[in-house]
Amino acid sequence: MTWPFAAVAQFCATAAIASNASVCRELVERAAAQGAKMLFFPEASDFIAESTQQVLELTTSLTESTFVRDLQDCARDKRMWVSVGVHEKVIRKRKQTSASPTHIYNSHLIIDSNGNIVSVYRKLHLFDVDIKNGPRLMESDSTSGGDGIAAPVATPLGHVGQQTCYDLRFAELSIAQRQRGADILTFPSAFTVKTGMSHWEPLLRARAIETQTYVIASAQIGQHNAKRTSYGNAMIVDPWGTVLARCGDGIQPSLALAPIDLDYLKKIRVEMPVMTHRRVDVYPKIS
Repeated sequence: MTWPFAAVAQFCATAAIASNASVCRELVERAAAQGAKMLFFPEASDFIAESTQQVLELTTSLTESTFVRDLQDCARDKRMWVSVGVHEKVIRKRKQTSASPTHIYNSHLIIDSNGNIVSVYRKLHLFDVDIKNGPRLMESDSTSGGDGIAAPVATPLGHVGQQTCYDLRFAELSIAQRQRGADILTFPSAFTVKTGMSHWEPLLRARAIETQTYVIASAQIGQHNAKRTSYGNAMIVDPWGTVLARCGDGIQPSLALAPIDLDYLKKIRVEMPVMTHRRVDVYPKIS
């Protein structure tokens, strides 16, 4: 049987939304030409800003976003499923329709091959860190955390569980998505260079091994502005923890492709049924 191919993308976004959209269109076209059924873009593919104020100025609702509309049109034209991280304006609750003036969502969208947004996940865990001799990034200064786990989405590759970047460090979320039927976990990211060099690949492989899922991790790479640089190394990992495909170190937009073999996934789960071995009589069940 011929299994469908996934494509994972890597590029360097800036504050120029139109330029980022152009890069993404090109990558969709390249992925389609190579036969991929679904393409995974990084976190903040629409833009990476130079300040909190610029984040708030550039962010719109999903329906108003020219970047999102452009990507929807491209997905429809190329019959390509797309996973992408974007900024989303926060709408206040309790029947208020005005937007929050100080915070946005870090959102992960899945767009189907008809150009429809079929799922929106809002990042749960916010990256608030101050690393000695490293970056100080306080995501909560401008971002509100989500309040729910998105149900795995049926795609041509299998059921995809959505997460974003820093969520990778919290194994409970990955286990919960596996319990809810995920075949694939996806982590659109913009890891810092310091944390990426030490933790990126070990964490991705650990999530794949412990949940027995494919892991698809798109990544920002290179220097976005004077304050921000990302690690890159976008990759696809199989349920045994083997890295199947990886983007290179160059800052030019790139793709890596690998087949998603659900028979192989099922074989691993049958031969080593770790989910049925969990001692939920001793520690809390994750579901």
